Parts: sequence; C-alpha cells; structure tokens
Amino acid sequence: MRQSLFTIAENTPLTASVARLRLRGNTAGITAPGQFVNIAVPSLFLRRPFSVCDWDEGSLTVLYQTVGKGTELLRSLPLGTELDLLTGLGNGFDMSCAGPTPLLVGGGTGISPLLGLARRLLGQGCEPRVILGFRSADDMFALRLFHALGLYPSVTTEDGSFGIRGRVTDAMDLPHSYLYACGPEAMLRAAAEKSPAEGQLSFDVRMGCGFGACMGCTKQTVNGPRRVCKDGPVFRKEEILWED
Repeated sequence: MRQSLFTIAENTPLTASVARLRLRGNTAGITAPGQFVNIAVPSLFLRRPFSVCDWDEGSLTVLYQTVGKGTELLRSLPLGTELDLLTGLGNGFDMSCAGPTPLLVGGGTGISPLLGLARRLLGQGCEPRVILGFRSADDMFALRLFHALGLYPSVTTEDGSFGIRGRVTDAMDLPHSYLYACGPEAMLRAAAEKSPAEGQLSFDVRMGCGFGACMGCTKQTVNGPRRVCKDGPVFRKEEILWED
C-alpha cells in the first residue's frame, strides 16, 4: 500500500451515471490488474474504494458510478483538484493461468478492471474474448475503450435494447481456456457455474475501511472467512463457498 497525491486530469461523464476519472501521480504501487485504490474525497471522513481500470507510469484511470454522496462530490470536482490516494490495494488477477483464449466477463461497474486486464493479456500473446452485461443500452459504457484495443465484446442487455437479450451467461457459449469475471455476486456465481474452465472472480462489493480492519466485506471460502479488500478482491472460483 502506498499513499500519494494525485491530480485530476480528466473527469468525464460516459453515461448519465458513469464517469471516467483520470488521475496523474505515482502509480508504482499498482502491480497487477484487478487491484483498487482508496480515494479521500474532500470533506468526507471515509475514503471511497474504486477498481483501477487501467494505468501507466504516470497516471491511472477509474470508471465510477454516481450512487451516493461520495461519488456525487467526486463527479463535481474540477480538473487540477489534488486528491489523496492509497494505491496498490488488494490482490489482482493472476495472468499466468490465462491460456491462449481467456474469457473476460463483466457486469456494470465490474467491467472497469477488465480493461487493464485485457490490455496486459494481449501483451503476453493471449486472444481474450470479452462479454459485457448491462441493464439496457442507456447504461452501456467502455465499449470504445475495448475497441481501441482491437477487442469487440459480446454485449447483453436485460431488456434486449442492445446486443443479446438476457444476462452475461446467455453469451458464454464461446470456447475459452480460462475465466476472469468481475461484477455483482449473483453474476459471478452464475458465470462460475456456467463456465467449465478454471477461473478467477473479482468481487465488486461495498467496503468499509478498504484495508482489512473492519471485516465488513468478508466472504466464506474453503480456507475459511476471507476479506474481499485484503485477501481479494480476486479469488479463484474454486475457493468460494456460495451461500444459498
């Protein structure tokens, strides 16, 4: 974990509720796709955790949804605002398991860390397939970011307003060597049960402290209770004990 000051270089709406935040600063603490940062939003006591969408040597990008006071304040901040971040939090995706054709499945804001993962999988010679799930066409974001990598995701919408009508599992018949998924727990469970391959799941959940002190984001695993913020957010799908 590293504490650093970052400066807002971009804070752009992508949909009515989702925005892209690009921050300039020291990203040395980020070592793997799937990690997250904890941002101190001005005037609020608790930091807000956000998955890292992508990063390079001097900047990182976050895709966030406006869902409460913290994200509403974040969306209002102008360019040049300085923010205090804890970076390099959590355990990211292990790409050594990917095989030649990994499948990346994302739902809602769980799509965010899959972009950085996809870029790095391409860099090691993989041919990732991508499935993105949304409620409707109005909620879609990030497609152009994947297109810029030369990837053209299969898209599902629950209301059928774009792509395949249904959920991400309705598009998961693509053969694949490995599964990477991030999103709500119900989606993760469905994707894990649908895929015959081994895989890793990143839990997109609410966190309290963000670094393992409060135990508020605990999941049951075959190795006992594990904290999403400290022991995850990425777990191997075989580890998780799903609650009925």
